Amino acid sequence: MRLGHQTNPSHSHRPSFTEQLRGMPTSPRGPRQLSMSEAQILDLMNNPPTAGSADPKFAGRDWQHIAVGELVHPEDLRWVEVDTGVEDATNLLLESDAPVLLVRASKNEHSAIATFDYRDLTQYLLFATGQLQPDDEHLVVFEKLAKKAQQGHKIPLRDAKSLGTKEPFITLPHTADLTAAVETFGGGVHRIVILKEGTNHAIGILSQLRLIKFLWENGRAFPIIDQLYPQEVKELSIGSQGLISVKYVAPSDAPGTAADVMILSGDKPLKEALILMNNEGVTSLAVVDNNFNVVGNISNVDVKLLTKSSSAPLLENTCIHFISVILSTRGMIDGKDSYPVFYIHPESTLAHTVAKLVATTAHRMWVVEDPTPSSTPSSSAPPTPSAAPISIAHPPVSYPAHLSTSFPQANPPFQPLSATPSVSASAMPGQHMSGRLSGVVSLTDILNLFARASGLHPTDPEEARRARRGSSSSSKSGVRGSLDSARSSVVDLREKR
Repeated sequence: MRLGHQTNPSHSHRPSFTEQLRGMPTSPRGPRQLSMSEAQILDLMNNPPTAGSADPKFAGRDWQHIAVGELVHPEDLRWVEVDTGVEDATNLLLESDAPVLLVRASKNEHSAIATFDYRDLTQYLLFATGQLQPDDEHLVVFEKLAKKAQQGHKIPLRDAKSLGTKEPFITLPHTADLTAAVETFGGGVHRIVILKEGTNHAIGILSQLRLIKFLWENGRAFPIIDQLYPQEVKELSIGSQGLISVKYVAPSDAPGTAADVMILSGDKPLKEALILMNNEGVTSLAVVDNNFNVVGNISNVDVKLLTKSSSAPLLENTCIHFISVILSTRGMIDGKDSYPVFYIHPESTLAHTVAKLVATTAHRMWVVEDPTPSSTPSSSAPPTPSAAPISIAHPPVSYPAHLSTSFPQANPPFQPLSATPSVSASAMPGQHMSGRLSGVVSLTDILNLFARASGLHPTDPEEARRARRGSSSSSKSGVRGSLDSARSSVVDLREKR
C-alpha cells in the first residue's frame, strides 16, 4: 500500500503556507522547499511576520497555555509493524514523504513502541555496506543479522533497531501545554509522540520544526517570543562553535582559528561523511572549500539518493561530488537550477534565521563570516550574491524500466559515476553565496532560547548532543570484513517492491 499517493480529505481543507500568505505583504516565509532561487534568497526579509498573519483561533491566548494536541493531526501519522522488513519500511518512508514512521507491535495497535527515520536508514545503510563495527557486547547481534542478510532473508525492523541506540522515545498527553514541549525540545529532543490523554493511543507527532513554524507564524500573538525576533544572532549568544564539517582539502590546511572543528577531507568517500554523522549523532554536515567557505550541506535525508544498488558507487565517490548530485536532483525536481541556502551571518536577526529554517525545512543554519576568496585559479566570482543566474551541469540520468509514474518520489540513479568530482569546490555556487564557516544555530538552540526567555529550565542541549554521540557507541563505524558478505543482499533497499 502506497500511502504517499493517497489524498486525505482533511489535508485539502487546511490552508497551505502559500494560501496563508495570499494578500499579505512580502514575507521571508514561503512554501516548503529544499532549495531556493537566487531571487528568493534576495527577497528574504529581515522582519518577523506582519500583524494579522496569526491563526485567529490562537489570538489573545498565551502560547504557554496552548495544548500540544492542537498542533498535531492524526492523519499525518504513518505506521509500520515491528516485523515489517527494512526494505518495505524504506519504501513507505520515501513514498509518503514523511520524516518519520511510527513502529507498532501489530496492525491492530494504535500505540507506538519505536520510530523509524532517516537516521535509522543511514545506520542500516552503513551496516549493509559493511561500515559498522560493533563492540563486543553487540558482536553476536551483528553477526546474526549479517548471516540472515547473506541468506537473503528479510531483516525486520525489530532486528534493525538493535544496530544502535537512538534518540529517547518521548511522549506527552495531548492536553499538555506547549511549555512542556518547548522545554523538552530545548533540551535536545527532536520529536515528541503525542498520546490521547490517559492512554497509549498515538494521535500525532510534534517535531521541533513544526513547533518553530507555529511560533513563527503566530509570533505577534506571543510577545515574549516576538520581542526576540529583531535581535541579532550574535547578541543572543546562541549557537555552537563546536562544528562538525566536511572539508574539501586536507585537514593540515585548516585555519588555526578552526582548531575545534572536526574535519573530514572532502576528497575522501561520501561513506565517511555518513560514518561521521552516525558516530557523532548529528543529522547534517557542512561542506566547505579550502578556505572554509560553505559550499554545501549533506543531511541524513539525502541518503534517499543512496537506496538503490545502482547508486552504491556514490558511497565511494567524494562528498563534493555528492553535493553536485544533490543539487542536480533538486534542479530536476524543481524544474530549475538550485543551490543551498543553509547559512546566516552573525549579524542576521533571529527573524531572518527562523524564516530560512521554516522556508527550507532545515534543522540548522551554518553561521558564516564574509567569504574568503578561494586560492584556486578557477574561482573569480564575487563573494557576494549577484543577479546573474547560476547554472550547474546535470550528470546524465537514466530511468530504469521499473521506475513508473506511480512512484514520483523516487530519485533516479545517476550514471555514469566519475571517479572524480563532477563539480569542483571552486565551481560550487554556494562558495560565492555564503562565507567562511564560524558556527551553527540549530532548532534546539532556538527553542532553548524561547524556553529560557519564558522562565523555563530546559536541559543543556550540549548534554543531549553528548548523549547522542554516546548512543552510537554500540555500533561505531568502520570497515568490518565479517559484514562484507551481506552487502549484495541488503544494500538495495528499494528494489524489493
